Amino acid sequence: MAKLVILNQGMTGRTFEVNVERTTVGRIEENTFQIADASVSSRHAEILLRGSELVIKDLNSTNGTFINGEKISESVLQPGQTLKFGQVELKIDDGKPVSAPASSAAPAPALSPKKQVEGTMVIPRGVSLEQLEQGGGRPPGFETNPAFSKKTNQTNKYFIIIGVVVGLVIIGLIIFALKQASGAAK
Repeated sequence: MAKLVILNQGMTGRTFEVNVERTTVGRIEENTFQIADASVSSRHAEILLRGSELVIKDLNSTNGTFINGEKISESVLQPGQTLKFGQVELKIDDGKPVSAPASSAAPAPALSPKKQVEGTMVIPRGVSLEQLEQGGGRPPGFETNPAFSKKTNQTNKYFIIIGVVVGLVIIGLIIFALKQASGAAK
């Protein structure tokens, strides 16, 4: 079954399996395949499953639909092609491994300067149990690196001293004003 694999950073590896007769693609939730990106129109395109062929049809989108860099209004999608809705790039993946061309075959057409992605890569996250058991100490020289030494902040000390002095002056003025008011009342 054919899959659409998003190549853009931030959405890399997000896939959508095309397994129904009509798939709508766009920015809003009503689409079968929603791509929340400003360059994708609300109702950008539709993908039609006709037998074993996938046909892409642009729905008069603002930023266009492209296959391998060429703007299309309607076209048949082939595995390995790069599809672009606005600024969002996707790869068509049919799930079959890519075979290397035979040495006697005709030379392959020149590729665009863009990096061609052959499959979805799994990036492990976190740490393994072995790494936890080893302790994973700090790198050598970490404690002695001057960039990580504790810094003293003289400004804070001066700010606190000035604050205390100003507070005492205010309290003194309040007491003086109260004595003056009580002396005038007698």
